[in-house]
Amino acid sequence: MALRRQRHKKSSMLINNIDMTSLIDLTFLLLITFIITMPALEQGISIRLPQGKADMLPSKKANIITLDATGKIFLNNRPVTIEDLEKTLGNFAADDPDTAVLVRADERLDYGKVMAVVKLLYKVKITKMALVTLAE
Repeated sequence: MALRRQRHKKSSMLINNIDMTSLIDLTFLLLITFIITMPALEQGISIRLPQGKADMLPSKKANIITLDATGKIFLNNRPVTIEDLEKTLGNFAADDPDTAVLVRADERLDYGKVMAVVKLLYKVKITKMALVTLAE
């Protein structure tokens, strides 16, 4: 009878141990996956910016207009037409006169398309605007 009790105690002790190795491995795998994918999610649209000297960008939240190499226009990483861009920016300027806009354009893009966007910003009375470049 004494032997039965000892066997019962040993089997219950084994059940109380939980192997955490696989859970820790899974946690690190998910952490590494998020670390690698987050920068790709933030960029959104792939363009080649021209190089130039400029001041640092403002820390205030700004709306970003992106023109890719094919001439497609994006507002805050969402594709828009030039008409929709004018309406949306007009609403932004009416709501907040200090609205800031950053214009990112691919260096291979025709200069006239960039100037069309700059003229549109002037038309809707957005006074805080910057052209984004890479540092030299």
